Amino acid sequence: MKLDFKSLVLFEDDNFLVANKPPYISSLDDRNNDVNLQMLAKRYDESLSACHRLDKETSGCLLFAKNAEAYRHASIQFEKRTVDKVYHAFVNGIHEFRNLKVELPILSLNKGSVVIDFKGKPATTIFNTLEVYKRHSLIECRPETGRMHQIRIHLSKKEAPIINDPLYGGSPLFLSEIKKKFNLGKYEEEQPLIKRFALHAFALSFRSLNNEEVTVQADYPKDLRVIEKQLKANRY
Repeated sequence: MKLDFKSLVLFEDDNFLVANKPPYISSLDDRNNDVNLQMLAKRYDESLSACHRLDKETSGCLLFAKNAEAYRHASIQFEKRTVDKVYHAFVNGIHEFRNLKVELPILSLNKGSVVIDFKGKPATTIFNTLEVYKRHSLIECRPETGRMHQIRIHLSKKEAPIINDPLYGGSPLFLSEIKKKFNLGKYEEEQPLIKRFALHAFALSFRSLNNEEVTVQADYPKDLRVIEKQLKANRY
């Protein structure tokens, strides 16, 4: 995979850098010897270390530190839950969430998935509806904790699974579902509009070493722009 890390940089100062992670690339070494964002970051600046991680399919804001002091400073903020993380999720179904707080404990399984279980770790997410389409919704997700697959399973438990997230009940999005006059060629097989689950780390707010608040936003990658455009165009 050829990626120009510099083109992904959203914010950079002497201590921190925020990159817009593309989908389908791991944040850190995933043991498969595949290219990962940490590897690309090191080629750009050897001092960079990822302060957190995103699922391989999730795109958006990823914070890096340039030195040990900055890394500790970020780690403390993540630990104290003072980093404000905003995700956008395109979900199945019509939903009107208004500051909906979901507090369901999450238990990680060995298979790389999670379940809701009282034996798990506490997890809290706030959901707000940003837009409603014909059969889908765009949801703002603010996780107050950082559990594995937290947003995905919390949305699923509210009957709002993320588009194309079969692990937690999300079905794929086909243009034929939303477009009235859709015609497929005689020998063509329709492909889903997006081939990953539709989740994006839209914004990140943290404190710099001089205690100033830094807020960074990441534009949608091409696949999310496509489904947003189609959902808006075929809203009615």
